Amino acid sequence: MTGFGKVTAEFPEKKVTVELKALNSKQFDLSTRIPSVYKEMEMQIRSQLLVALERGKVDFSVQIEYIGKNIPTQLNQSVLENYFLQIKSVADKLGIDPPADWFQVLLRMPEVIKNEITEMDESEWAVVQQTIDQAIKQLRDFRIQEGRMLQKLFIQKIENIGSLLKEIEKYEGERIEKIKARIMENLEKVVSTDYDKNRFEQEMIYYIEKLDVNEEKNRLLNHLKYFVSTMESGQGQGKKLGFIVQEIGREINTLGSKSNHAEMQQIVVQMKDELEQMKEQILNVL
Repeated sequence: MTGFGKVTAEFPEKKVTVELKALNSKQFDLSTRIPSVYKEMEMQIRSQLLVALERGKVDFSVQIEYIGKNIPTQLNQSVLENYFLQIKSVADKLGIDPPADWFQVLLRMPEVIKNEITEMDESEWAVVQQTIDQAIKQLRDFRIQEGRMLQKLFIQKIENIGSLLKEIEKYEGERIEKIKARIMENLEKVVSTDYDKNRFEQEMIYYIEKLDVNEEKNRLLNHLKYFVSTMESGQGQGKKLGFIVQEIGREINTLGSKSNHAEMQQIVVQMKDELEQMKEQILNVL
């Protein structure tokens, strides 16, 4: 969701630079810096950016650099001279030294610099509008490039989780036998009398069924496929992908809690690591 765009339009007496920056955000959060001459177009600009960028913390600025002689900022000479004479008179009267740098003092005085607000020219705005469009395109191109990199990363992580899921299968039979043997061993230690072996087998089956992870494996596999198909379906799926990642994490956690097997738990830890790397980047997706 990050991106950057910067385009400059040149006029006979000035340069207008449009700059766009975007960072991750769940909503569209826009801050603008627009010169007064273009201020009346702010709502149009905001609507245009919302449609084009959808989400993100966006900083938009328009800067004007005057390069000609006719600039709207002028020195008010009469006011400046008046300040000079007053300061000099007071210094002479009080017997103190006048300022060493007159201009530094005078330029800070109120109304020495006057701004002449000019009317916006329609032909000029048409060029500025094109400049904004170009800056938006640059930012979106940046996002597309970033999106392709993220797509490769996500596919790699999904494949890694899928491969780790397959590794669990070779431990499942061994896991059940180990659990059964451990229960029998503990039972022999604490039970000195005969017990109903049929009832014991029934209870064993019930217990092992509760430890069965086939349902979690199937759901996890479906979530992985759903993530890929959603990602490939087009733009604007960022929030949905975030929800799918949450479901993937829920199934991985359940696998870990039900595994009761050291090797399987190690695999689950690796799956969690792959998923965390996805979570770090999922906010970059629109």
